[in-house]
Amino acid sequence: MRCYDCLQEARSDTTGIGVCSRCGLATCENHARVRQVRVDHQNGLGSSYGRIPARRVVCHTCDMAETAH
Repeated sequence: MRCYDCLQEARSDTTGIGVCSRCGLATCENHARVRQVRVDHQNGLGSSYGRIPARRVVCHTCDMAETAH
């Protein structure tokens, strides 16, 4: 699996380390961003969340789109 962003930059030798959870493209360690997300649990009529956050991998492009204000 090759990193999509590296292929766009004409670098085809970079191996992908994960898949973006937003767009599904392969991403390498230079273009990947690991974010923490809160895990919600249904609790009766409401919900609660765990104390330990989960990890989510996104590519550089999706990370910029999600964090742009």
